[in-house]
Amino acid sequence: MIRPDYERYLENLRVEVEENILTLTLHNPERMNANTEAMHWSLSRIWDDIDADPDVKVVIFTGAGDRAFSAGGNPAHMQEMINDPPLWDATAREAKRIIFNMLECDVPIIARLNGHAVGFGATLALASDLIVGVEGAKFGDPHVTTGLVCGDGGALLWPQQIGYVRAKEFLFTGRLINMEEAAEIGLINYAVPREELDERVMELARGIAGGAARAIRLTKNAINQPLRQIAHGVMDLGLANELDTARTGDHQEAVTAFLEKRDAHFKGS
Repeated sequence: MIRPDYERYLENLRVEVEENILTLTLHNPERMNANTEAMHWSLSRIWDDIDADPDVKVVIFTGAGDRAFSAGGNPAHMQEMINDPPLWDATAREAKRIIFNMLECDVPIIARLNGHAVGFGATLALASDLIVGVEGAKFGDPHVTTGLVCGDGGALLWPQQIGYVRAKEFLFTGRLINMEEAAEIGLINYAVPREELDERVMELARGIAGGAARAIRLTKNAINQPLRQIAHGVMDLGLANELDTARTGDHQEAVTAFLEKRDAHFKGS
């Protein structure tokens, strides 16, 4: 088999393969690894290549630096999409493709949360298979605080992880919690001190890489099957609803308030 060429993804991602472990790093440290157009495009495609890579038995998915795994959306880019609505269509298609490709990638994915995981950053973590976060960092999905529906994966993944009642509380309020609480309620597997993060992640990765690869891959495939079936309806409706809210005055107010460094004043429109 021919190994994939990862060079085309390297504008905002970094890829390293060693001992059958691929480390995929979100690389936009100046903005806390917030999403970019190039990063979004790459994440919508790279999982197919990883799944087909004969040298990869497990993925460590992390962020550059020590401030954030990913801060999620970029308000400046949100304003660009408000000004140019067709950009939302492309972004929505890619968002759906990212989640489906992560769920369909049979290679196990370990999210190494080296810092805050917020918004789409939290979604990327929850679309992974195992999640290890650093103590004290924040986790949450504040889409509603920007006047948006969490249609790019949050509405799908949070209820499956912690149940509908708990998920509604977090997604209705946009409340952020620390990694310790996230571990306590079952959103992530472990919250560990920063000095223990690499050891815990590598322990998991090496255990998987040294296991029966085909059995592990097909186990993930079977476990994710119900989630993939649910995802079709939830993602289509969620993204349609997110697009609807992207055209509202409340969303424009949230973006403007962020850029002006003031509190948003919502009017329900």
